[in-house]
Amino acid sequence: MLKKILKWTGITILVLIIILVAAPYLFKDKIREMVVSSINKNLDATVAVEDVGLSLFSAFPMADVQIEKISVINKAPFAGDTLFYAGELNLKMSVKQLFNSADEGMEIESFSSKGGKVNILFNKDGIGNYDIALKNKEEDKGPSDDTPLKFKVQKYSIENFRFKYADEKSKIAMVIDSLNHSGTGDFTGSKLDLDTKSAALVSLTMDKMNYLNKVALQLDAVLAIDLDQMKFGFKKNKALINKLPLEFDGYLQLLDNGQRYDLTFKTPESGFQNFLALIPSAYSGSLKNVKTTGDFKVEGFAKGDLTDTTVPKFNLAIASNNASFQYPDLPKSVQNIVIDTKIKNETGLPNDTYVNLDKLSFRIDQDVFDMSANIKNLAENPLVDAKAKGTINLANVTKAYPVKLDTPLSGILKADIAANFDMKAVEENAYDRIDGSGNLVLSGFDYTDESKKKYQIQTADLQFNKAKITLRDFSAKTGKTDLRINGTLENLLGFMLKKQTIRGNFNLTSNQFAVSDFMSETTPTKAEEKPKEAVKIPGFLDCTLNAKANTVLYDNLTLKNVSGKIILKDEKARLENVKTDIFDGSIAVTGDVSTKEAVPTFNLDLGMNKVDIQQTFTQLEMMKSIAPIAGVVNGKLNSTIKVNGKLDAKEMTPVLNTINGDLLGQLLSTTVNEKTSPLLNKLDQNVSFIDLSKLNLNDLKAVLTFTNGRVNVKPFKIKYQDINVDISGSHGFDQTMAYKLTFDVPAKYLGNEAGGMLAKLSATDISKLKNIPVTANIGGNFKNPTVNTDLKASMTALTNQIVAAQKDKLVNQGSSALTNILNGTKSSSGTKTDTTKAAKNDDVKKAAQGILDMFGKKKKEEKKP
Repeated sequence: MLKKILKWTGITILVLIIILVAAPYLFKDKIREMVVSSINKNLDATVAVEDVGLSLFSAFPMADVQIEKISVINKAPFAGDTLFYAGELNLKMSVKQLFNSADEGMEIESFSSKGGKVNILFNKDGIGNYDIALKNKEEDKGPSDDTPLKFKVQKYSIENFRFKYADEKSKIAMVIDSLNHSGTGDFTGSKLDLDTKSAALVSLTMDKMNYLNKVALQLDAVLAIDLDQMKFGFKKNKALINKLPLEFDGYLQLLDNGQRYDLTFKTPESGFQNFLALIPSAYSGSLKNVKTTGDFKVEGFAKGDLTDTTVPKFNLAIASNNASFQYPDLPKSVQNIVIDTKIKNETGLPNDTYVNLDKLSFRIDQDVFDMSANIKNLAENPLVDAKAKGTINLANVTKAYPVKLDTPLSGILKADIAANFDMKAVEENAYDRIDGSGNLVLSGFDYTDESKKKYQIQTADLQFNKAKITLRDFSAKTGKTDLRINGTLENLLGFMLKKQTIRGNFNLTSNQFAVSDFMSETTPTKAEEKPKEAVKIPGFLDCTLNAKANTVLYDNLTLKNVSGKIILKDEKARLENVKTDIFDGSIAVTGDVSTKEAVPTFNLDLGMNKVDIQQTFTQLEMMKSIAPIAGVVNGKLNSTIKVNGKLDAKEMTPVLNTINGDLLGQLLSTTVNEKTSPLLNKLDQNVSFIDLSKLNLNDLKAVLTFTNGRVNVKPFKIKYQDINVDISGSHGFDQTMAYKLTFDVPAKYLGNEAGGMLAKLSATDISKLKNIPVTANIGGNFKNPTVNTDLKASMTALTNQIVAAQKDKLVNQGSSALTNILNGTKSSSGTKTDTTKAAKNDDVKKAAQGILDMFGKKKKEEKKP
């Protein structure tokens, strides 16, 4: 009997295990179909489910359904927007629910989700993307009860969710990040007590102004829920805003046309430490052992309906009187703290909401600072009335409050300013409705930035008058730079409140200005080197700068007596009549540099006046590429250059293969140092009839055009003694070249090339010979050039001339003349004589052939110094 019992028990357990193992495969498709069907029957949206899994082991006798990567995508007018996404959604139900038919459905008892997103959006017409429930065409028949999935939840939780709310019409955006929320309660009835725990980081922006930035919120509350009336009441609760405790009482009710509020709230304790608790811990440090005196209270109420036309009446009061605090490890304390702030609405009309910061004041040592502000008419056109007056020794800030700075602050800030304006006046630049007055002075301010650069501001003196700020004096030093600025600034409020453009007109003077002091630099770290950021001209600037500097240091260049106008607007710098002394001459620049596009561009006109040629074409990389050969020329240059192209986004230097333009130059008082140039050395070896060291290039004018990385030289002439040279060709920024030089050479210079034949001719005979053209083709590159000439053909042409000339002479004078040339005999008077008594035609032919043979066999002699 026992054996039978054990046998059937074993069989039963085995069957049960088989069922548990096989169930996920048997019910997987059925559950997937029910999930998708349940959603599609209720939602007008595109639903996607990547996978559905089922486990019976983890929570038996409960079934655990895992849904992976479920998303709900909106249709028009929010087509393509994600309403909901969950990386993981877990549903729990009784195992017996798996055996229900599709008509019976399945009852969900709990659910949890991880890694989700919810996006609630309202467009400019006030339409929300969450309204995706399918409309019931037969509403009079009542709600349908044939949903495949039925929620009778007892417990739920969500982990690491991100909730985003954005209203295009009201310009409100809220993000609840890192949201963790859980609740337990019996949803089978219409009334229940829901025990919830929530934690999140909240950010809030209204009309482009950030009010909350990742503020930590925590709420543990028991909510009394009445689903029939959609009413949610607070029974017992505890909330933390950062570390400020709050308690709530009352309820919130959902209405057909909005929400109804009847809430009160307050801080359960009133110590001033509550104020410090509002400040994020990243900025406030540890509050442990901080000594405080005085009180800090937050209390208020909200009562009424929130609809399209009304808001609840409410009052938020924040108050502190004669409080103080001191951190245990800091030497100074903040004393006499007074805070009196109210945010109120007494009518329920949105435009009647106002903010009164009646007083905010504090003292550090003997320095007292007071401010106040009142804002009303918030819904339509906020009216602002604000004042600030006092003195702050900046060195005391880090001694009284744990501000994390690499180097301590220093300097004295004195302020006495007032402002009265409405926001539409700021938006419309209606300066007659903006009233600002007073002054602000900062002196002795030292600052070190992230890249360890030090800035010393001796004085910054600003005067406020209406909407204009006059910078009466600003003097500062950093690195190798000293500067002094004065001028005017407009629309600072528009920039601060609405990110509008700042307009200004300034004068800058400097004894020495180093451009590198204001360029972004790499910041080396132990792990890696931080790359340079692209230089960008701020788009919010619309300023004119009239500058004068005795010395400007830019890269390896030293510019003297720099002056001109720079206009910054639309992410572009316009240079007008910028002049500088450099390279023993002067340069004037007009044009612009733009950083509006991803790749910066420039378009400049340069006028060079009597600049040193060698310095200009060896120290300026762009000029070196345009005319490399100019570096061997000693002398002065007058030139006009038009050039445009792209700039390296980080170095702000020209990208050479992108530049285009032209150059017109005139050389003055020049000599050539051919020994420093491989090209001229090579040319000197191949063309011995010219001594390049004696080449005179004075007043030479040349026109160059450059595009796509290549420089084309317009044909021009130079002259060496009575030899004319035609030059044409081109070279690339990669140093390759293709030039043609055509020499028009008088025969008298070809003595070496022609052997000794010219020596046998009289000067009169030589002068009668025509000039001989000699062509030199130059290739290769400037460091390794090639030079090919047609001297052999030129010598043939010269030989033909001599033969023709001598033939005519022999015909006219007889064979004795040619014989004298060949024998080289002289008469007693010193002239050559005929050594033969007879001349025949074949003698003439032999003599001519001798001349040709001599040219062919005679080698070129080295050029004599």
